[in-house]
Amino acid sequence: MNQDETARRERIARDAILSSLGQESGEYGATLFATHHLAELDEAYWQEHAQAGSPEPRRVLEILELKSSADDEEEGLDQLDFGLPGGVSDYVLCVSFDEEGEVDDISMES
Repeated sequence: MNQDETARRERIARDAILSSLGQESGEYGATLFATHHLAELDEAYWQEHAQAGSPEPRRVLEILELKSSADDEEEGLDQLDFGLPGGVSDYVLCVSFDEEGEVDDISMES
């Protein structure tokens, strides 16, 4: 998989994450990830990384960093994992892609 396709999928994944916030489809993915971490991490962390002591869930998702990608040689890039900066959590937001390169699922995983 080339860098252009990886960058394209990262953009698609980030858009899908933000779009799913507050939606039923985000109940076990983006929404859960944001609300869980807002409750677990202290104000100092959020102030440093989100420039707010108690950011909105959307802001939590905007600061996510790409942590890893799964690239199947036969099928191509099929998963991107996003996490919070600073390694403060074992949880990632996993975005899976279908055969056409579109988002298939967003889930919080450890």
